[in-house]
Amino acid sequence: MTIEYTPRGVCSRKMTIEIENDIVKKLSVIGGCNGNLKGISSLVEGMTVDEVIKRLDGIDCNGKGTSCPAQLANALKEYKERA
Repeated sequence: MTIEYTPRGVCSRKMTIEIENDIVKKLSVIGGCNGNLKGISSLVEGMTVDEVIKRLDGIDCNGKGTSCPAQLANALKEYKERA
């Protein structure tokens, strides 16, 4: 399954997440800090949805109250609610 998510309160503009059997297979992000987001994508690929949420939920970027990693966790929480 592929989901698209529009992050809120961060520099990235769109996240596309491929999930198979509750495993993140691929993450691509438009906008944001390119190198950091490529690194995050590489790290989360192969992880379970629950593990990504556990590790990234609540991370803050410069006092924004959220971050690109936290927005990824939000996207995956929404995915779980719909599944």
